[in-house]
Amino acid sequence: MIEKTSLIQEQKQEQKLTQSFSQQQLLHAQLVELPITQLLERINTEMNDNPALEVETDNPEYAEPAEYTDYTDAPEDYDAQREREDRQSALDEALASIGRDDEDLPVYNHSNTEEREDFIYGDYASFYDQLKEQMGLANLTDTERDIMEYLIGSLDDDGLLRKPLDAISDELAIYHNVDTTPRQIENVLRQLQHFDPAGIGARSLQECLLLQIERREDSRLKQLMRTVVSDYFEAFTKKHWDRIQASLKLSDLQARALFGELRRLNPKPGAAMGEVIGRSMQQITPDFIVDTHDDGTITFTLNQGEMPELQVSQSFADSMKEYQQNKEHMTRQTKEALLYIKKKIEAAQSFIEAIRMRRRTLTLTMQAIIQLQRQFFLDGDEASLRPMILKDVAELTGLDLSTISRVSNSKYAQTRWGTFPLRHFFSDAYTTEQGEELSTREIKAALHDIIENEDKRRPLSDELLTQMLSQRGYPIARRTVAKYREQLGIPVARLRK
Repeated sequence: MIEKTSLIQEQKQEQKLTQSFSQQQLLHAQLVELPITQLLERINTEMNDNPALEVETDNPEYAEPAEYTDYTDAPEDYDAQREREDRQSALDEALASIGRDDEDLPVYNHSNTEEREDFIYGDYASFYDQLKEQMGLANLTDTERDIMEYLIGSLDDDGLLRKPLDAISDELAIYHNVDTTPRQIENVLRQLQHFDPAGIGARSLQECLLLQIERREDSRLKQLMRTVVSDYFEAFTKKHWDRIQASLKLSDLQARALFGELRRLNPKPGAAMGEVIGRSMQQITPDFIVDTHDDGTITFTLNQGEMPELQVSQSFADSMKEYQQNKEHMTRQTKEALLYIKKKIEAAQSFIEAIRMRRRTLTLTMQAIIQLQRQFFLDGDEASLRPMILKDVAELTGLDLSTISRVSNSKYAQTRWGTFPLRHFFSDAYTTEQGEELSTREIKAALHDIIENEDKRRPLSDELLTQMLSQRGYPIARRTVAKYREQLGIPVARLRK
């Protein structure tokens, strides 16, 4: 009997340890995926939800974040505040417009065009070019690519799609000889809705807001936001906050937090991309700052922004200790209080550990990327980017493939040559008949350069482009040239005149 009881206890302990470890892994995976700006929001949410988690204000590293002064100065705080106010105003107008015809829906300019001219830098590229660049990274069939390109061209300036799918199906058949159904178009639209920024390709304001909510980390707050927009949308559009609060049985504090987050949603995701890349780039906060020194040394730092050092609340720790010392005289209410404190302390410790693990994971990933793409960080030449896939970084770091994917999907690195998404450094390899591996990005860069410098009165055919690439050391097939040209968003020769 004793042996059986002991065995059951051991099984329960092992199950508990396994479950705890899995929860910690899940939390780590969630935090690794977040860029610095969203991580700060997650930390604030966690501190609001867990009183046992607090800022370590006497920590010198937090008290004096001189290393990241350029990213936490007052002007940027002011700009962020103004952007939030503009976004809230835009959302209010969008809600007020519910019920009007599509043609009457207002256009929400977050700032005056003339005022923004001073902030432009980099190459000009339209809102649609940026989406087509993301399309080039998607795994699509030729037909899906045609549909996707047409969908992007059908978006309104605010990033929403108001044209019915059956109308798009008819237009594709009539004008582009693409035979497809509304269901097939909707499948491609779902992929477009995974592009950045969140909410792009939505067919209504409600769908736009829901798409943005779905990008958030799973939490009680996310569930409430989804419920409000899904089930109380009419009350939401009319700002009947009291009615929503009463229906959801929320406290005043919970309601303020919920409605505050809802107001931060963007009714016009297309505006977040700006009219040109130069304008939108100023909104990007890099997660890594890479420095290439004149002696060839490459170093980097993690942009911690205004992220505080966290600790378990001393008052909670003291209360825990006090309760444990008086176990003999515990009432039921005291035991419940002890369990509550214990749960909050464990959650705070897990969150602090997950933040530490995130920092280590990001550091290892960036170290590996720099090691594999060292030449690019030295000269900034696109042609220097060697073939590199997620597996290469995973093997070098010892991290899981899915972890590398999470880190790379939403992070940016500021370098001497510009600010790039981490996925910019990844590219597949093209293997020639001789067995030589070439970076597809390198080939595309060469192809783009050739077309940029062609005689516009006599554009080069794909056959001639193939020959010229071969002369430059890229012996690839003509059909591959056509594929890469399409992925770059470059039309055929007769349309380039």
